[in-house]
Amino acid sequence: MPARTLMVQGTASSVGKSLLVAALCSYFRQKGLRVAPFKSQNMSNNSFVTSEGLEIGRAQAMQAEACGIEPSVDMNPVLLKSESDHRVQVVALGKAGASMSGNAYYEYSSQLKPTIIGALNRLKEKYDLIILEGAGSPAEVNLQSRDLANMFAAKEADAPVLLVGDIDRGGVFASLIGTLDLLLPEDRPRVKGLIINKFRGNLDILKPGLAIIEQKTGVPVLGVLPYLVGLGIAEEDAAVLDSRKKSSHAPLKIRVIKFPRISNFDDFQPLESESVIDLQFIEKPKDVADADLLILPGTKSTIADLQWLRAQGFETLLQNRVQKGLPVLGVCGGYQMLGETIEDPDQVESKEISILGLGLLPIATRFEKQKVTAQVEASVLDGNSLGVKGLMVKTYEIHMGRVSLKSSAQPLLQVLSRNSRSISETEGVVKGSVTGTLMHGLFENKEVRQALISHLGQRKGLALSSDVYSKDTEYDRLAEMIRNHLDTQFLDQLVGL
Repeated sequence: MPARTLMVQGTASSVGKSLLVAALCSYFRQKGLRVAPFKSQNMSNNSFVTSEGLEIGRAQAMQAEACGIEPSVDMNPVLLKSESDHRVQVVALGKAGASMSGNAYYEYSSQLKPTIIGALNRLKEKYDLIILEGAGSPAEVNLQSRDLANMFAAKEADAPVLLVGDIDRGGVFASLIGTLDLLLPEDRPRVKGLIINKFRGNLDILKPGLAIIEQKTGVPVLGVLPYLVGLGIAEEDAAVLDSRKKSSHAPLKIRVIKFPRISNFDDFQPLESESVIDLQFIEKPKDVADADLLILPGTKSTIADLQWLRAQGFETLLQNRVQKGLPVLGVCGGYQMLGETIEDPDQVESKEISILGLGLLPIATRFEKQKVTAQVEASVLDGNSLGVKGLMVKTYEIHMGRVSLKSSAQPLLQVLSRNSRSISETEGVVKGSVTGTLMHGLFENKEVRQALISHLGQRKGLALSSDVYSKDTEYDRLAEMIRNHLDTQFLDQLVGL
């Protein structure tokens, strides 16, 4: 019997759709259902590599974890990765295709419908319940005729829709009522319930507003979800970085440069969850003064963000840190920036053919048309600058640039397998206090976090240890939120329980 379906749509981006889907996945999993997530079209520079070496949105990988299943490319058949304000790379069924302008994609997008429908149908044959996630808002009237992510997916899945609004940003009543009013007449009846998210006030004061919403729309409010503090699960939209905590009394200070086109910033969420670490995303050199570790993260446009970094004045700061022996880590695009040269002869990523790097690591990068996506197992050869030498790690890589090490380079990792195929090659480089790697997900390894915290603590004369951190505990916390704050009887009936 094909799976039943349920869909979460939002009044806007960043209202909490991804985490709500994860919460529902965990809730229904605990009720004994085989559950899987699905997002037909995702636009995000945070991505993940499946065990087959295919690329999907990071949020769908996180939601699969909440379901207790392996992430699959069918969970996110279309992924759009922004390369600039007007260009995207199209990843279909996990493989990178053409980069195109927004206008060109708008014309091309209808060709992806069979891909989306095929992926959805394959999931429906394997699971009891599919929980779909929309994108942006279904009320974007200029896009409704080309919609792939909201009501198109709901109709193909025959899914009842829950509409969620974010009260923390204000205007939640207007956004819910306005969204319903702007839906096409044939789509509006599909919305079966409303949810208010990120609430941190007096619920008694809010209740009269809930009654008014129900009266004006005829759609029940299923509940009000609290603003969860310190949730140890990565969020997908870079907009959330603007609302992160700005100060802390934690003894270790880690600063991550917030590139304009930052990608896979979820690499650092496990560090952010550690009580002894104050991790902040920063945009100005003055905010690095007290950093025990400075990180250059991944980016979808390495050359453009390197130019931005220079314009902001970070180059001199980095040179001074290295001269003082202070730790610097570059991940993926940030690693490539730390090298001597970056070449893009085919203009895969930039109009620049070649640009000088920061010159802090003995490597050269050359962009090629074929993207590398793989899950990787490796051992750390030389991680003394971070205190992680000798550890075994599981990571993944997503990159267009190929990095070559100069003969003087000291490799960071000994790669043992790529996509479950045994190999023997080196990756990354260490030079003094500077470390670079193409690998994402390094800090998902608890041994790496513990070793880094111990190392940075010793540099300050402190004996520090890692917290006991478990994603399973966080998913249980999400399921408990559903049970405590939503009408679960109504939810259960929606999916046929």
